[in-house]
Amino acid sequence: MSRQIFYIPFSLKFLFLLILITIFGLGSLFLGVIVSAFMKIGFSAEDALLILFLSLIGSGINIPLTTLRSDIPVVKDSYIKVFGIAYRIPVQQIVRNETVIAVNVGGAVIPILISTYLLMQFPSSFYLAGAGVAIVAVITHSVARPIKGVGIATPALVPPLTSVLAAVLLTSAIHIPGCPAETCRVIIAYTGGVLGTLIGADLLNLRKIKNLGAPIASIGGAGTFDGIFLSGFIALLLI
Repeated sequence: MSRQIFYIPFSLKFLFLLILITIFGLGSLFLGVIVSAFMKIGFSAEDALLILFLSLIGSGINIPLTTLRSDIPVVKDSYIKVFGIAYRIPVQQIVRNETVIAVNVGGAVIPILISTYLLMQFPSSFYLAGAGVAIVAVITHSVARPIKGVGIATPALVPPLTSVLAAVLLTSAIHIPGCPAETCRVIIAYTGGVLGTLIGADLLNLRKIKNLGAPIASIGGAGTFDGIFLSGFIALLLI
């Protein structure tokens, strides 16, 4: 008599229910992690939810800044895989050898506004935060890679890890009156992760964009999953 080793011990309906519970449970856990991360930099739970909502909505909004004449034919592939992540290439209806430079609201504008708000709230942290941004920008620029058809890509964990390390070292070595060490550490980590990534990965590589054949090069274009947004968020979790 054969023995069935692999089998589902309950009905398919119950299995489907368990899957739904798992999905919503993980979603709630992730949401709670995001909220707690933004509460570290002084936002209320309601503000954190609003930031997340606006970031998600803004992920689909790209504001065109300028157009560059591409030196090579525009890439027509649908996806390109970089650092283990599949990037979707936005294909224009009428293909021209041009690259549109844009900025994404959810992935860049909102993190930049948050960084500006933090620096205005604690102006005494400006110089240390600037040093943190510079350190992250240098390291990020060194590992950023131009990808044909996509733009500039960086390993996801390098900017946030660098920003956290810079924040810890700077606040350990220098005490700023009017800015508690823990508060300054969080501000340096977040602004370093956001602005350092923006400068090191995107702004310092703008001259290379026209040689990549990308239809659109959007700064922060992956929205809440972009390096700029994630670098600031992950830095808050690690600090």
